[in-house]
Amino acid sequence: MTTPPLIKLNGVTKSFADNHVLHGVDLEVARGDSLVLIGPSGTGKTLILKCIMGLIPLDGGSVEFEGADTARFSDSERQRFLDHFGMTFQRSGLFDSLPVWRNVSFQLLQQGQLNETQAHDLAVDKLAAVGLDAETADLYPVELSGGMQKRVGLARAIANDPAILFLDEPTAGLDPIMSNVINELILEIVDSIGATVVSINSDMVGARKISKRLAMIHEGRVIWDGVTENVDDSDSPYVDQFINSRAEGPIQMAVTAL
Repeated sequence: MTTPPLIKLNGVTKSFADNHVLHGVDLEVARGDSLVLIGPSGTGKTLILKCIMGLIPLDGGSVEFEGADTARFSDSERQRFLDHFGMTFQRSGLFDSLPVWRNVSFQLLQQGQLNETQAHDLAVDKLAAVGLDAETADLYPVELSGGMQKRVGLARAIANDPAILFLDEPTAGLDPIMSNVINELILEIVDSIGATVVSINSDMVGARKISKRLAMIHEGRVIWDGVTENVDDSDSPYVDQFINSRAEGPIQMAVTAL
């Protein structure tokens, strides 16, 4: 019997009023995969992650988890489903009013799984896993550099030892050296916890580094999907333009004249 993909999207569509964003997305993620979604801004990459997690309802199509339609989950099944995930956000998404340790252990505290002492200890352990010292736990996000905020966001994402990691532009806004540090951390963490990873990454150096597969999203559809080392031979002018950062090509970005 064939094992179903861990996650499968079948013809997923989503619109917001007259803004049609996803136009029938078909995508599969196998257990243990490391998939990076690439493509121009505004093509629906982050929306795909939100649709998988059920944060935004679909207009059409379906999302399956281990062969089961997530739309049919009971409340308890949906909670167990969400417990599989850890996620980082493009702008770190830290709570400014909470110290770092509360940010890292936020979900487990909210669910009553840990008391405050346990939560602080867990946060220190997870911070160590991303190269931050114990003193960082008692700082506030405003006291952290951009790179440190990204690391704290990663520590929060792995706080519950997730089976699946969603990483939304994990190196956005960072210099090349810090971007490489974060990418190395991602590889180390994925190797240590054995997670399946779906990332969004506009930096092709980073995308190549942390992925096994790449899927390009353009105008709300998957236009290319393949193993990372084959992307340079995609025979798609859209993929070729994007991965080589060319201004000229079939992808036209709207620019307003000054």
